[in-house]
Amino acid sequence: MARTRVQFICQNCGTVHARWAGKCDGCGAWNTLIEEGTSSGIGSGPQAARKARKGRAVALTTLSGEIEDAPRIMTGISELDRVTGGGFVRGSALLVGGDPGIGKSTLLTQAAAALTERGHRIVYVSGEEAVAQIRLRAQRLGVAHHPVELAAETNVEDILATIEDGKRPDLVILDSIQTLWTDLADSAPGTVTQVRAAAQAMIRYAKSTGAAVVLVGHVTKEGQIAGPRVVEHMVDGVLYFEGEGGHHYRILRTVKNRFGPTDEIGVFEMGDMGLREVSNPSELFLGERSAKAPGAAVFAGIEGTRPVLVEIQALVAPSPLGTPRRAVVGWDSARLSMVLAVLEAHCGVRFATHDVYLNVAGGYRISEPAADLAVAAALVSSMTGLALPADCVYFGEISLSGAVRPVAHAANRLKEAEKLGFKQAVMPPGNEDGSGAIGARTVRPEALADLVARIAGSKAA
Repeated sequence: MARTRVQFICQNCGTVHARWAGKCDGCGAWNTLIEEGTSSGIGSGPQAARKARKGRAVALTTLSGEIEDAPRIMTGISELDRVTGGGFVRGSALLVGGDPGIGKSTLLTQAAAALTERGHRIVYVSGEEAVAQIRLRAQRLGVAHHPVELAAETNVEDILATIEDGKRPDLVILDSIQTLWTDLADSAPGTVTQVRAAAQAMIRYAKSTGAAVVLVGHVTKEGQIAGPRVVEHMVDGVLYFEGEGGHHYRILRTVKNRFGPTDEIGVFEMGDMGLREVSNPSELFLGERSAKAPGAAVFAGIEGTRPVLVEIQALVAPSPLGTPRRAVVGWDSARLSMVLAVLEAHCGVRFATHDVYLNVAGGYRISEPAADLAVAAALVSSMTGLALPADCVYFGEISLSGAVRPVAHAANRLKEAEKLGFKQAVMPPGNEDGSGAIGARTVRPEALADLVARIAGSKAA
């Protein structure tokens, strides 16, 4: 008989260790090694007699040839279709992650109901909730009359036997991957071995039958999807559902998509009747803006192919501490330190005795460096007590030498700003104006010192 061998697997990265240790050798995380058993194959059983089969030759082809677009399943929810690149691709596997209670199950329930209206067969399998709980959510969302097929099961073999019976489903939703377990692994549900084996079985089903599979994943305290990162490599797309508890909007963000663009976002608003699409997120983020307050600058950003206008708020106040405080919400704290250093070194603006607080209004998170110019303008405005023009947008990257560098998609940023009533823009000198009346009132500072002088000069004017 085969003998069971004990090994220790890191629950963070999946590295296998022969003995327990406090620190993982692969990722450096502490207290993440869990004991799991595996068959060693030693003995006279059938596993010992198994031999590697001889490989078969596969056909080789060239790069040129006919290209067919991947067949997609349109949901009718435009924000969801935008993020997935035009709908769910048949035979693909999608991983959706997000904080508990953020609205993942609500979004997938609404998507399942919308797909049944188009004649698709949808199977919703929950490993965390009972069927009665899912029905209560469907009644609250007003979609209880849609023919979505429900099940509460965690065993992978039972799930596959159920969905293979009858007509092939167009979409299978599994909530969540951490609760599934398979007979092929001896570990407990949620461990690296079980999550990897369960995901592999469901992805194999999707590839062999042409059904789309959506896996829901938990996230860690750092915001990353829990479990081994190999699951993210196995699936065809990874979506993150983000949002702050104090705000009513939610953002669905693409971080991986083999069949469409990445860095795309979809914006939803959470209400009593579920998630509502927000077709113009710029109006949402600029809804309660004070035009006369100093320290506020409007940044024209880009998320994927969508321009988004958000307000960046800065507060510079004298510090009673020996070491001033730097607090950032919605932006990179290291990048704020860089902008502050450039302002002090090249513009003569001193922050050594002041606390600096930076916030992106609405709980929105900015990752692109094009926000440097808007952040610098907000900081200088708060420092001098001078309000920036209410009809002006800012975008541009700042180098360590103090120069303003060009950024991508300048024309789209200006077009979105003009659509919302903005009349002027401060942008890098290397970017094109694009079309529109706003291009005639653009300011192109060669260096950050030129922008600081312009803001300070408005006081004298």
